[in-house]
Amino acid sequence: MSSTSKRATPRWLRRAPWEHGSGGLIGLGLVMLMQPWSIDVYSYGFTVLLAGVIGYTIAGKLPQT
Repeated sequence: MSSTSKRATPRWLRRAPWEHGSGGLIGLGLVMLMQPWSIDVYSYGFTVLLAGVIGYTIAGKLPQT
């Protein structure tokens, strides 16, 4: 028996879904910053964009499989 046996990574902790979700947040934040109709949506655009960038950075550290 090996002491360095690989344990299965939980499905919710894998990299791909978190990267896709974070990429979606980045895209949403950009759209929110570029729309000309609502100042309220614009004011939250940077926060959403920043959350997406931070999430993408953290997701890059998660295991791939």
